[in-house]
Amino acid sequence: MYKKDTIAAIATAAGVGGVGIIRISGNKALEICEKICHKSPKARRAHFVQFYNQQQVIDEGLVLYFPNPHSFTGEDVVELQAHGGPVILNMLLQTAVQHGARLAQAGEFSKRAYLNNKIDLVQAEAIADLISSTTEQAAMAAQRSLQGEFSKRISALLKELIALRVWIEAAIDFPEEEIDFLADTAQQEKMQKLHQSLKNTLAKAQMGEILNKGIMIGIVGQPNVGKSSLLNLFTRNETAIVSDIAGTTRDIVKENINIQGIPVQIIDTAGIHLTSDKIEQEGIKRAKQILQQADIVLLVLDSTQDIAAQIKQFADIPYAKNKIIIYNKM
Repeated sequence: MYKKDTIAAIATAAGVGGVGIIRISGNKALEICEKICHKSPKARRAHFVQFYNQQQVIDEGLVLYFPNPHSFTGEDVVELQAHGGPVILNMLLQTAVQHGARLAQAGEFSKRAYLNNKIDLVQAEAIADLISSTTEQAAMAAQRSLQGEFSKRISALLKELIALRVWIEAAIDFPEEEIDFLADTAQQEKMQKLHQSLKNTLAKAQMGEILNKGIMIGIVGQPNVGKSSLLNLFTRNETAIVSDIAGTTRDIVKENINIQGIPVQIIDTAGIHLTSDKIEQEGIKRAKQILQQADIVLLVLDSTQDIAAQIKQFADIPYAKNKIIIYNKM
């Protein structure tokens, strides 16, 4: 249960824009709207009105009213679409509060939509993923979850699992019925099919997490093997300083890029070697941390030097799951 009061918030992003939206949800939404607009709007129609604080005009724009339960939150919802200046929007928001609303908490509109069975938890998370998506593929994946695609897949798997469980329990609880589970190839096939479906669903979920959070790629190697040049090649920019002097990069250099729709944080590190320089030692310490944290490690080797010796230097350092060896200076 939740307190069925009326909440209000600025629904558009911070900053200046052509249009800004105040959203109001709750049993007093229409009453507050009438006090601000000096008229009662018809349901699901856009009305051009003036917005008032008492008798003082604040701004003018559009008002839309969505009566419950046919709204995002399942409650009465009003949207005030005004000019998108932060001062105007804050004035409108404070006016709504004066008339009985309270400031909404972060994510509270989605929370009310969930509590009123308008969306499930997966769809609630998908809203946040859609808003924070950094690539087109991430946005499309979040949109599919928002439309209920993932929830439907989970529901179908759950239904199959329950049916299989009922059959197994029947075989155990009623042995006199001579239900031989081990001999029933049809049930065995259903179990194998269900197991494969679960594996496929898990793989898709993991891919969705990658699209949302991205992956970390760490570039490591000895000094002066071309790590910074490789970073600049990825970013197509002079992100890191490149020189023939060994030890030019002493700290980690991070850059965010997009590779085929997947957000990637690529990190250049200090060259790993024995040194008495305290600053270089700290850089090498951080490089070793990247080795363990990164999803993919690119180990850059100098082809003009002893390859085996370079690989041996990294043999005792714990790696991430995936390692790619790059031979440079060929």
